[in-house]
Amino acid sequence: MDFIGLQYFLAIAKHRNLTKAAQELYISQPTLTKFLQKLEQETGGKFFRKNGHHYELTFLGQRYLEYARKVITLHQDWEKELADMRSSYKGELNIAMPPMRSTCLIPQFLPEFHRRHPGVHINFYEYGRLIQDRLLTDGNLDFAILSDWQPHPNLNYEILKIEEILLILHPEHPAAQKAIRRDHCRYPWLDLSLLADYPFILHFPDQNTGRAAAQLFEQYHIQPPVPFYTSNNQTCIQLAAQGLGASFAPESYVQHTAFLWPMQVFSVGEPLLYNKLVIAHRKNSYLSTYALEFIEIAKKCLK
Repeated sequence: MDFIGLQYFLAIAKHRNLTKAAQELYISQPTLTKFLQKLEQETGGKFFRKNGHHYELTFLGQRYLEYARKVITLHQDWEKELADMRSSYKGELNIAMPPMRSTCLIPQFLPEFHRRHPGVHINFYEYGRLIQDRLLTDGNLDFAILSDWQPHPNLNYEILKIEEILLILHPEHPAAQKAIRRDHCRYPWLDLSLLADYPFILHFPDQNTGRAAAQLFEQYHIQPPVPFYTSNNQTCIQLAAQGLGASFAPESYVQHTAFLWPMQVFSVGEPLLYNKLVIAHRKNSYLSTYALEFIEIAKKCLK
């Protein structure tokens, strides 16, 4: 396994097409074809099954892909550790997170980290879905910041922030007058049964906030009308603030949007609803000194 060959193989497996793989690698398609033919001659087996212009992995190809990813990851870990030993002042971090999270979070901790490590270049990649899967399969990613996640045995998780999921209403909604103050609540608490017939703008059921809403409705034995579904927190907040319905959103999104849209915000539920924001990284992967400090600064700034 040479590293150039592994990169060729990974590109074919990724695109399932020699032309697209060659374009990504900046080589000619005949060069890639010769590489694949030579690889299959050396191993005596077929790595891909051709279906039209598509190349589907065989069982042998799937196994080779698993080992190829491990070798590439080990090589990348070595390069990071070597660079870390040469200089703790220069480096690169690649971090994945949901699109809206970046606007809420990055300004809170990046200035402090940049002050301490001005030579570290950071790439923030914004992905809408399957961020955990990307972290597991893309060896270039160092971390992923997640709020909607399920534990995976090959990942480590560290809690950055525990935030409340809040109810958002139009600033003149009459139900607000019935909210009460509770010692354990940072916001006025509202009985959700008061909104049993009021429309709601919800996240999709497979999202964290969408699941939380379903649990609340079940707890209160209500089925309010839902004219709108969206995966975007800011959309939920803005529509609720304009009186098109009630909605739920994590506290950090509400704080980021409140100065733009007048709204009323409430605690709900018994117990209150909370969302865990975590930073995830692959188990047994090398983390540079500045990567470890990035995690500590993020945890400190987001408390």
